[in-house]
Amino acid sequence: MGQMRTLLLASMGLLLAGCFGEEDGETIRLSGETMGTTYNVVAVDVSPDVTETELAVAVEETLKAVNASMSNWDKASEVSLFNADDTTEPMTISAEFAHVMAAADQIHAQSGGKFDVTLFPLIELWGFGAKKPGEPIPSDAEIAEALTHVDQGGLVTLDGETLAKADPKVSVNLSAIAKGYGNDAVARTLQDYGVENYLVEIGGDLVSAGKNDKGEPWKIGIETPDNSSNDIEMVLPVSNLGMATSGDYRNFFEQDGVRYSHLIDPTTGRPITHRATSVTVLAQSGMLADGWATAMMVLGEIEGLRVAEDNDLAVFFISRGAAGSDQEYVKQASSAFEKLRTAK
Repeated sequence: MGQMRTLLLASMGLLLAGCFGEEDGETIRLSGETMGTTYNVVAVDVSPDVTETELAVAVEETLKAVNASMSNWDKASEVSLFNADDTTEPMTISAEFAHVMAAADQIHAQSGGKFDVTLFPLIELWGFGAKKPGEPIPSDAEIAEALTHVDQGGLVTLDGETLAKADPKVSVNLSAIAKGYGNDAVARTLQDYGVENYLVEIGGDLVSAGKNDKGEPWKIGIETPDNSSNDIEMVLPVSNLGMATSGDYRNFFEQDGVRYSHLIDPTTGRPITHRATSVTVLAQSGMLADGWATAMMVLGEIEGLRVAEDNDLAVFFISRGAAGSDQEYVKQASSAFEKLRTAK
């Protein structure tokens, strides 16, 4: 999904740390390109009956199926056909597409509308789609016009495995959640082949299960949100969880002395301006971690932590210090994140 590149760049704060060591069993490592970014798979203790080629083909086929359903760059994909339909007639969609839309609707509701898969008109308007940075900043009137086609809760309705839009011009873009679903889909494929210990990573977001090839929990590093370094803020033991990081420090533009983040608030139509610069989310699936990471960055550290506590979400914010503060960054974690971080 090449169009996902805009939001994928926000999730590159996850680095694999300490994953590899002496191999006790058969470990297979696979990598490639998908969804406008790269993927990496580490499968540990793979049965001798399963060849690397067999597993590689299965993973590629799984990712192709996700793209065929949810890629906005593939004009024949389910989501593209839905967007191209200039009527408001309900469309039958696959169970997989419906599953992702249901999760998107849940996050949209629980985040107070800060996560919205109909956001694309604003992404384009602000220069993170076909329009290029450097062109005039959108006017209030242009923002207001784009907002008339942005409202996941009011303009798109999921009913079982049918999807309908109230406005023919509404489009759905799953770039902030489909990558995480892709991780989950690959994880299920590995499980189908009897693999119980694995790590799947797409564009910095990941899911893991069991142990690495040293017999230890997978260890994942959270990157300090600084383009001038690759420093690691902390390393977490992460197993049987999805993990995603979103930030505003890799994809933005500056014009006339003003910094414009690629992360746009769907309720205002404007880029975020709060101090949060990075957020990491741990969840029971890669899909939920991916979607909530974007939602949390739009919410910001104050409102985001409140929502995290209300919904028992494991969230870790890194924010810029206040003007005149001697702290370059301020770190804040939800209760659920602290429990996972300190769990033995």
